[in-house]
Amino acid sequence: MTEHPTAPDLAESVAAALGSANLDAFAHLLAPDVGWGPPDDPVSGCHNRTEVLGWYRASRQRGMRAEVTEVVAGTDKLLVGLRVFGPPPAADIDGAVERWQVLTVSEGKVSDIRGFDDRAEAVRRAGLGD
Repeated sequence: MTEHPTAPDLAESVAAALGSANLDAFAHLLAPDVGWGPPDDPVSGCHNRTEVLGWYRASRQRGMRAEVTEVVAGTDKLLVGLRVFGPPPAADIDGAVERWQVLTVSEGKVSDIRGFDDRAEAVRRAGLGD
């Protein structure tokens, strides 16, 4: 039986890759068919690793930057807190806006990413309680 890293095992790697904006390091953490988008919407957003990385590249080219504010590991999910800087909507709120992502880990890779505007909802969706 093959052992795969769990969400707690990947937490530090995810924090380092996102915190340094190292897309090569982040690419190694993503499943080939990773999905990314709004909660409960499997159609919108990105549907594979190439699309996710392309979104990050395009966002950086438009001037967006993010600071990782927290990474909390559950059994198979990570809660990632971000302070996003850049063009609107971030520029509308003192140059930055708080966002959260819930990353699902399957077979040692991030298989799904969902974005949230509300930390409490993200915590609930990550299965981390209150």
